[in-house]
Amino acid sequence: MSAPLTLYGTSACHLCDQAKGILEEAGLAFVWVDIAADAALLERYGVRIPVVRHPAGGRELDWPFDRSSLVAFIQTWEA
Repeated sequence: MSAPLTLYGTSACHLCDQAKGILEEAGLAFVWVDIAADAALLERYGVRIPVVRHPAGGRELDWPFDRSSLVAFIQTWEA
């Protein structure tokens, strides 16, 4: 993967912390975006976080996900 994934969430979200851990354990590069300071992002992702966005095509994976579903999500875009 050439560009990193994007992980949308908030700092007060324990599920977001779990999602960060899954991405880190899988050795995947990602950019953390805290949606709390952006009204448009908060409206779009507020009830869906954590959300992983793939850089190719903008496809998104909503919580809940585990390592295997995350890897499958990425592989669908890498093929």
